[in-house]
Amino acid sequence: MKLLVALGGNALLRRGQALSMANQLANIGVAAGQLAQVAMQHQLVVTHGNGPQVGLLALQEMAYDATAVYPLDVLGAQTDGMIGYLLEQALGNLLPASRRIATLLTRVEVDPDDPAFAHPGKPVGPVYDAEQARRIGAQYQWTMGPDGAGMRRLVASPRPLRVLGLDAIACLLAHGTLVIAAGGGGIPVARATATGALEGVDAVIDKDFCSALLARELAVDCFVVATDVASVFLDWGSAQQRPLRKTTPRELARYRFPDGSMGPKVQAACDFVERSGRRAVIGAIDQIEAMLAGEAGTEIVPDDQ
Repeated sequence: MKLLVALGGNALLRRGQALSMANQLANIGVAAGQLAQVAMQHQLVVTHGNGPQVGLLALQEMAYDATAVYPLDVLGAQTDGMIGYLLEQALGNLLPASRRIATLLTRVEVDPDDPAFAHPGKPVGPVYDAEQARRIGAQYQWTMGPDGAGMRRLVASPRPLRVLGLDAIACLLAHGTLVIAAGGGGIPVARATATGALEGVDAVIDKDFCSALLARELAVDCFVVATDVASVFLDWGSAQQRPLRKTTPRELARYRFPDGSMGPKVQAACDFVERSGRRAVIGAIDQIEAMLAGEAGTEIVPDDQ
């Protein structure tokens, strides 16, 4: 079976945890343990988020005022390399030495006229309380917005149009390589109006939307969204919260999920299911094997099944 597993940024760095290397290594170890078991049985592509990491790197950049702050596409490429290295290292220590693993920095084309550039809405970086968010937003001229019980920096998040380097990913996968690609939703690039040349843009592509696009283009059998919660819940955070075990895009369309967390995951999974006719699963990063077996998480199947 051919799989794409999308690791959420909060699965690699739990909500509220310090942005330390020790915490990231511990969480990546949990993810790698599950992914290695899956990779022993299936063809596997792994994507991952980078919101907390790219936000931290942006803060570090702001502390050095001798030059202008690097744009988000460059910061995204840096974090993709770091996270890809950590994942590859952890997986390489668990899999047989004969198993090939490759990390690819992946450019993803976006529309330079995407309305997201005028309406920043993608949360990146640490979670702040209201007073911290007010102070940091004013200091750095950042747009801040709610994310769960806290506040985070909001940046432009255009929709992905095309995954560049798709042929390379498909070729490696077909030859038995475990591929880590499209980290953080890919490195956003757009065509310059005057020349048509591709140029980096100051934005962050939603990892789930890009992962769903890549999953469709690779024709995977199952799209797995691994995050820091056990499943999709209705009435999340209330005394009446309850998990969804098996559902369809039509049923999920009846509900609204938070834009900064579960909303994009549900939307991306439904988009994959509707366009491919195959299934998607959303659940906890330490239950990937159980999710594939239908024993955990929320399974999303076509409406006619």
